This record gives sequence, C-alpha cells and structure tokens, in this order.
Amino acid sequence: MVKMDTITDEKLQKYLNITKKGLEGIKIIVKDKELRKKAEDLLDMAQRYFSDAQYYAKKGDKVTSFAAINFAHGYLDAGARLGLFEVKEKSLFTIE
Repeated sequence: MVKMDTITDEKLQKYLNITKKGLEGIKIIVKDKELRKKAEDLLDMAQRYFSDAQYYAKKGDKVTSFAAINFAHGYLDAGARLGLFEVKEKSLFTIE
C-alpha cells in the first residue's frame, strides 16, 4: 500500500510528462514589448525548473524533483491564466 505522503516513481513521472506536454504546447501570444518580455521570462523559468526536475529525478532525489516540476508547471499555468501563452491542451492548465 502506497502512503499518501510518498512520491512514487509513477507519480513523479506523471507530473514530469504533464509539464513536458505543457511546455511542448506553449506559444507566447502577446505582442506588447514589455508583456512579451515578461512572458519570455515565465517560459524561461518554467524550462529551467523542468530541466532541474529532470536532473534531480535522474539523481534519485524525488522530493526536489517533485518540487521543481511543480514550480515549472506553476509558471506555465500563470502565463496561461494571464493570457500571455496560448496552450495546445487546455486540460493541462487551470484556465477553464
């Protein structure tokens, strides 16, 4: 029986896959120079945290990987909710 406070390999992989799909389907849609710069920053941070999550997963540090993947997806979600990003799969985000 898996405890609710356990980060299993399956759970970690699930969230890595969700964020990977999210990153693959993101497009910056704002034209305003200042807003575009902010959108680029959000996307950059998401990509960096996603990379960190993969790194820590490979090292076997599930807790740090899980934290990083949640930060990554949070940045994507924020950009989508603010209308800075167009997303391919809306079901991956909290925009509906």
